[in-house]
Amino acid sequence: MKIHSFKVTPNLPENMKFLEELSNNMWFAWNWPAINLLVKIDEALWMQSHRSPKWLMASVSQKRLEELSKDRGFIEHLNTVEKLYRDYRARRDTWFDKNKGEGKDNFLVAYFSMEYGIGEGLPIYSGGLGMLSGDHMKSASDLGMPILGVGLFYQKGYVKQVLNKDGWQGEEYPGNDWAHLSVEAVLNKDGSNLTVDIPLGREIIKAMIWRVPVGRASLYLLDTNLPDNAPQHRTITETLYGGDRENRIKQEIVLGIGGAKALKAMGMEPSVYHINEGHSAFLLCERIIDIMQQRKISFAEAREIVWATSVFTTHTPVIAGNEYFDFSLIRKYLEPYVVQLGTGWDAFMELGKAAPSSPQFCMTVFALKLSAYLNGVAKLHGKVSREMWKDIWAGLNANEVPITSITNGVHAASWTSHEHTELYKTYLGDSAMENPLPQLWAAADNIPPAELWQTNQIRKQKLIQTVRNKTAQTFSRLNSGLATPRAAGKLLREDALTIGFARRFATYKRATLLFKDLNRLADIVNNTARPVQFVFAGKAHPADTAGKEFIKIIFNAMQDPRFKNKIVFAEDYNMNLARYMVQGVDVWLNNPIRPLEASGTSGMKAALNGALQLSILDGWWDEVGPCDFGWSIIGAKSYKDEAERDEVESQALYNLIENEIAPLYYERNADGLPEKWLKMVAASLKNIVPFFNTNRMVIEYYERFYSKAHYYGGILKTAGKTAELAAWRASIAASWPRVSITDVTPVIDKAVLVGQTVKFKARVSLGGLKPQDVLVQLQLGLRSLGGGFECYRDFTMKNTGKDGDVYLYEIEVQPDSSGRTDYALRILPFNHDIPNPFTPIHIAWEV
Repeated sequence: MKIHSFKVTPNLPENMKFLEELSNNMWFAWNWPAINLLVKIDEALWMQSHRSPKWLMASVSQKRLEELSKDRGFIEHLNTVEKLYRDYRARRDTWFDKNKGEGKDNFLVAYFSMEYGIGEGLPIYSGGLGMLSGDHMKSASDLGMPILGVGLFYQKGYVKQVLNKDGWQGEEYPGNDWAHLSVEAVLNKDGSNLTVDIPLGREIIKAMIWRVPVGRASLYLLDTNLPDNAPQHRTITETLYGGDRENRIKQEIVLGIGGAKALKAMGMEPSVYHINEGHSAFLLCERIIDIMQQRKISFAEAREIVWATSVFTTHTPVIAGNEYFDFSLIRKYLEPYVVQLGTGWDAFMELGKAAPSSPQFCMTVFALKLSAYLNGVAKLHGKVSREMWKDIWAGLNANEVPITSITNGVHAASWTSHEHTELYKTYLGDSAMENPLPQLWAAADNIPPAELWQTNQIRKQKLIQTVRNKTAQTFSRLNSGLATPRAAGKLLREDALTIGFARRFATYKRATLLFKDLNRLADIVNNTARPVQFVFAGKAHPADTAGKEFIKIIFNAMQDPRFKNKIVFAEDYNMNLARYMVQGVDVWLNNPIRPLEASGTSGMKAALNGALQLSILDGWWDEVGPCDFGWSIIGAKSYKDEAERDEVESQALYNLIENEIAPLYYERNADGLPEKWLKMVAASLKNIVPFFNTNRMVIEYYERFYSKAHYYGGILKTAGKTAELAAWRASIAASWPRVSITDVTPVIDKAVLVGQTVKFKARVSLGGLKPQDVLVQLQLGLRSLGGGFECYRDFTMKNTGKDGDVYLYEIEVQPDSSGRTDYALRILPFNHDIPNPFTPIHIAWEV
C-alpha cells in the first residue's frame, strides 16, 4: 500500500501569528516568559509534547486557539514575549558588536559537534557533550558572536531508558518527526530541498540540510534519510552513536565532510572551524581538498591554511575513550579523499597515528596534527591531555605540549529556575543572568537569607513531586505497589537534606561509591535528628553492561527496607529531569575516579540554583576546591589497588556527610533558618557563577583562539604567502638534521645571588638556515628524577655574531628565586606567519 503525506498547519488568529515564528526558534528554550506562554496554551499538551512548541501547536484544537485570541491576558502576555524576542533579535550592542575590533567583518566560526542539547523538544543529544554544545550555541547567540553549528539530524532520539523489575536498563528509540520539531529544510531557489553529494568509498550518497534557529544563531543538521539513498545509507543518521563501526565512520564522514560541503553549498565561508571532539575531524580533509582545488595550490600550502584556522577541543581523558578506526575502514571509505589530497596512503595514515607503531587510526590524533589551536576542557584535563598525547610532539617537554585548556561553563539562563532568576534579578540586577559578571554576583551576600531559603525550598518541593510522579509511572508499568499515589507520596521528605547524583552511568563516575558500606549509609539516611535522602538518575550506554549493573544496584537499594523512600532512582534521565534535579537538590554529589572527569558541568548548574558541591577534586571542581563554600572528597595521592581507593574515598564521603554537611544543614538560628548554610550558598554563588558559565567560555575561545585563527587566515590569503610558508617548512625539514647547539657558558661554580646577572652563551650551527628562521632559547627549570626537564621559564637568546659557519648567541638573566636551578638550551623553528612553532615538531636540544 502506498501512503502519501501532506502538512497541515494551525490556522492562527491574526493577533496570534507570532506563535508560528516563536515555535520555529529555540530562543524560547531559555526564556521563561516564552515557556510560560506556551504552557498557558495547554499545559497537558505541553508536557506531552516534551516541550516542543511545534508539536503543541499542531495538537491544540482550533477552538482553543480561538478562545485564546479573545483572552486579553493571554494576548498581553503574547505581545510582551514578542517584544522581548524582537528586541533581542534587533540588538546591535551585543558583546561582539562592542569588542570585535577591526578586521572582523567577515568573521564566522563553524562549530561542529555530534550532538546538541538545545532543548528537550529537539532530542539530538545524549549527555555532557551535547549539553555543552547546546550551551555554546546559546551563548554565541546572546553574545552576538557569529557562530553557526553543524550536526546531524537523527531520525530517532537518543535512547529512552526503560527499566525492568530487576532494575535492568532496556532501551527504546522514539522517532523524531521533523514536522513537530523547531527545524526547517534549507531550500534551493526553486523551492526544492538543498542536498549535497558525499563520496563514501566507491559510492556517492546525498544529504539534505535542516536549519534550527537558535536565537540569533543557526544550527545546521545533515540528514541521509532520503529516497535517493540506498537503505543502508538512509540509516546513517538514524540514531545518535548507533550502529556498528562501519556506521560510525559513515556518520563521521557525513558530519565532517558533508558538513563542510553543506556550508559551501549554502554560500557560507567560515573563517574559523571548531572541531568539538574528534567525531567531525574528517572536515579537515574536505577543507584541504577544497582549498587545493579553488586556489590551485599544493597539499602542503592548503594544509597551512587549514591548520592555522582550525580549533580542536578534546573532551576525553582516557586513551580508549577516543575514537579509533581500523586502517581497513579508513581505506574503504576515505579512498576518494586521499586520492584528491595526493599524499599517498602511508602519509595519510601517519596523520592519524600518535606513534609510528600505532595499530589504528585515531580521530583525536588526526585533529591534533591538523589544528593549531588545541584545548582540554578544564585545567587538570589540559594537563592530562598534554601527558596523554606528548608522543605526537616527541622531544618537547610535556608541560609545553601545545594543548592548553579552556574550562567549560553552562548557559545560566537555560539552567537557572525562574524562581531563582527572579530572586537574582531583584537583588543583583536585571543583567545578572544575561551577563554574569563578577561585580554583579559579588552582591550575592545581599540576598536576604529567608528569601533564598524559601526559593530553594520551593524548587525542592517541585523536584520531589516530579520524582514521585516519575516513580509512580515506573512502578505502575512494572505492576508494583509503589504505583499508587499514596505509596508514591511517601517518597522523599520535603524537610530532609537532599543530595543529588545525575549523569551518564559510565563506571568511572562511580555512581555506586555511596553504597560501599550499606550499614554506614543506613545510619546516615535513618538519622532521626538529621535525615539525609538521595535522588539518582542517569542512563548507561546501551552497550555498557557494567554501567547497567550500577543502575541495577541503586534501583534495588530503593526497595531495601533500610533505604525505602529515602533513596530514589528516577527513570529516563533527560534535560527536563536534569533541570528539576539541579534546581531542587541541596547538595550535588560528584565522585568520579580522578582524573577521569574531563570537566563535568552538572555541578555548575546546581550551583546556579543554590546547591552546594560535594565532589572529588576532579574536572572543574579541581579549580575550586578545597574551599569554604563546598566540600571536597580528599583521599590519598596513590593507592595499591582500586579496592583501597574506593574504600578510602567512600569513607571520606560518609564522614563529610555525617560529620559536616548534615550537622550544618540542620543547624538553625532563632528564625528557623540554616544561617551558616545560607552564607555558604551565597559564597558559592559569587565564586562559581561568574566564571563557570558559557558566556565567559565563548569569550575565552574568541580571545584566545577564534580571533587569532581569523587573523592568521587573513594573512594566508595574501598572494604567494602559502607558497612561501610551504617552502620555508620544506627548508626547515631538509636542514634540521644539521642544526645543533652547544653551551659555552663559563662554569657557574659559585652560588648566584637572587637578582645577580648571569650571562649564558651558545654556539649554534644552523645547517644552511638563517637566524631569522629559528628561535634559540635558554630554559630555566628543574631536572626530574626520571631524567626529564620541567621548564618554568624560557628566554630568547640574541644572535651576537658569527664564527665561521657557527652563529654566536648570548643572553643575560637575573634569577628571581632561590634554590637549585637547572637550565637547558634548544632551537625551534620560527616564523611570524604561523600560530606556533611546535607542529610539526622540529626541536634541537643541546646533547
